[in-house]
Amino acid sequence: MSTEFWIFMLAVMIAIGLLFTMVWHLICVDELKSDYRNPVDFCKNLNRLVMPEYGVHLALTIILLVNGLWISAAINIPLIVYHVWRYIQRPVMSGPGLYDPTEVMNKAHLEFYTKEGFIKCGFYVLSFLIYLYNMLVALVHSLTT
Repeated sequence: MSTEFWIFMLAVMIAIGLLFTMVWHLICVDELKSDYRNPVDFCKNLNRLVMPEYGVHLALTIILLVNGLWISAAINIPLIVYHVWRYIQRPVMSGPGLYDPTEVMNKAHLEFYTKEGFIKCGFYVLSFLIYLYNMLVALVHSLTT
């Protein structure tokens, strides 16, 4: 089997992991809106996931770039730019993360977190489908040659 197949297999697995991360994000935001979760727990749970999500997404994009899969890498670059911008614009906190317990209950912030979660969830679903298609194309190509 070709290297391209294994790269896209890894990309599919990473996309699944990132998709589950975004689903967890949406569940936490909904629990916070419904008062099932307090702001401190919300921030503690989601701040732990921010840097791994960003790191894994960046690593995947670098792997795609190094292996010459330009289109797949180019699809990921706008979200990486957004991640960098979002992290630069984060509230002043002592640790890593994006969510500050003192600001998280603001209605505008909750709406933003919900929109962000749905958009990123849609992006990861679309990425999953693109990687799955490319993986299957690479598999068929390697089996026919």
